[in-house]
Parts: sequence; structure tokens; C-alpha cells
Amino acid sequence: MGTSFERLETPTPEIVEHFNAWENDPALAPLTRPNKDREALERQDIVTDEVLAKRLENHAVYLIRLAGTLVGEMNYQVDPDHLYKKEPGTAWIGITIGEAAARGHGLGARALDFLEDEIRRAGFRRIELGVFEFNLNAIKLYTRLGYKEIGRVEAFTYWDGRMWQDIRMEKYL
Repeated sequence: MGTSFERLETPTPEIVEHFNAWENDPALAPLTRPNKDREALERQDIVTDEVLAKRLENHAVYLIRLAGTLVGEMNYQVDPDHLYKKEPGTAWIGITIGEAAARGHGLGARALDFLEDEIRRAGFRRIELGVFEFNLNAIKLYTRLGYKEIGRVEAFTYWDGRMWQDIRMEKYL
């Protein structure tokens, strides 16, 4: 069995358990959410089926499975307020490879290819994302896949004792 992607329609206890683990993993928290200070970085969030159901109201969420095992998720929303470049019809994306053993094997690139196809099928032609400046592996991946830097947001997230920029990138499909 290889890699598979599926749209999340209804949260299950298994899915909620994984989302909770990823959201509260100290290795992932600095990479997946902005943190205004050390306290925010160390906070624990509880993800429930209600929280995930609410997220599905304005996000298309896809599960990433490797050999049948849930290892991550990716999502997009259209025209959120936090876009750097306010171009109508823009999909803002996020991706989390939640399981450490699944990282570093090209899964992120395969997942992004799939997500780009889904966005294209939905009729959108522009993608924007934010990546923290210390996340060098993600920056390298996005650049290799054709994303271009369009700006930076100063002092956006706290990690490793200081504030870091959020690099905003775009790609036209």
C-alpha cells in the first residue's frame, strides 16, 4: 500500500485523536501555528469532533494516509482575511505531516500535488501560504514546487527565544 488522500467529511474518534496529538506535539507547534510568546507556544489545545466539524465549515480538509495509517492532513480555505495579497479566488493552504516517521520521504510534495489538483478542480487558480522563516525544509519544498515569495510579516511567531517572520508565498496554477 502507498499514499492515499481522502476528503474529511465527518470527524471520527480516531481522526480527533490524531489531530489532538499533532496540535499538541511540541515538535510541531512551532511549525504549524503562530505563537505570540512562549506561553502561547506551550499551550495545549483540545481538538474535539465539534472543533473539527466547525473547521469543515470553511476549510476543505484532506487526510493523508501512508500504508493505510493516518499520518497527516492538509487543507485549504478561500479568501481568508489573513491573505497577504488580497486577490479574490485565492486558496490559502496548510499542511501537516503529523507523524515523525512519515517526514522526509517526499510525502509533503505528493500531498501538495494532490491539493493543488483539488484546488484547480474547484476552479481556483491562485494559492497563497505562510511559512515561518526558520522552517527551512518547508521553504525549500515550496520553492522547488514553484512557489514564489511575495512578502514577509515581521515578528509573526515566537520560537527558540525570539520572534520570527512569516514568509508569504504564492503560486498560480
